[in-house]
Amino acid sequence: MPNQGVIARELSKRFNKRLAVDAVSFQVDQGTVFGLLGPNGAGKTTIIRMLTTLLSIDGGQATVAGFDVATQGERVRASIGLSGQFAAIDEALTGRENLEMVAMLYGIRRRDARVRSQDLLESFELSTAGNRPARTYSGGMRRRLDLAATLVARPPILFLDEPTTGLDPRSRVALWELIESLVKDGTTIILTTQYLEEADRLASRIALMNKGTLVKIGTPSELKRDVGGEFVRVKPLYEHDVQLVSDVLQSFASAEVFRDTMDRSIRALVKDGPSALARVIDEMLAQRIEIDEIGLFKPNLDDVFLSLTGASTDE
Repeated sequence: MPNQGVIARELSKRFNKRLAVDAVSFQVDQGTVFGLLGPNGAGKTTIIRMLTTLLSIDGGQATVAGFDVATQGERVRASIGLSGQFAAIDEALTGRENLEMVAMLYGIRRRDARVRSQDLLESFELSTAGNRPARTYSGGMRRRLDLAATLVARPPILFLDEPTTGLDPRSRVALWELIESLVKDGTTIILTTQYLEEADRLASRIALMNKGTLVKIGTPSELKRDVGGEFVRVKPLYEHDVQLVSDVLQSFASAEVFRDTMDRSIRALVKDGPSALARVIDEMLAQRIEIDEIGLFKPNLDDVFLSLTGASTDE
């Protein structure tokens, strides 16, 4: 029986002379969330567009819901829902009219379209706003309406391309809960994101992307464990001590230290966390460096990305 999820083999895409996606391979099992994580320009959206037939594939092959993307595009499109980085709704129509319009485009009869639209409005907590023009909706409400529209035809596979971009923290968490409920019902989801906590919470497996290539793939726990240590993080009280702190940390680090230019903090990967932290503190005291913050942290996904590429996911 063919895989009813998503399979990509040596997937490649070139724009003029630039190789945007370079021989990327992965498999997404049915009823799971697969995260594509990386900075802007990593190739995440290009992969989504190829898998959803919006872009041709220059190299490799892919199947979605068991159908070949290159030769069975119509079957693929009938099996998927796609929510892009910006809500694709008609602001002049009400929320209900948006959903009914999508339903009829799928060939659903008008009576069934009304029933389906009402069910979705209730499921996404939009029933009280269903008769209001979409232009009056908040960003979170527009996102929920956009996601509801992708579910009108009950597709088994959803592609969510940075679905929470621009949302406030409360709306983001609410959308996460909606995504989790869809997966419990058996929906397969491919999610692209720049938000580390989003990938960590939602995805059962994550592919780390950078400059069009697949850097690493695994579960969040596997990726963090592969870092092989803990991070000492130090924020000096004064800007002029940043270089001195970096030099001290580098003497204890097992890899290149990383400076966060936003808040003056410096992170260093160390093997023996508690012992290394104690020695760092002793050295800071010996050199009379005044410290604003210091601590020992387990690796997060940004640390994984940093250790593998030498850059942060938000660069």
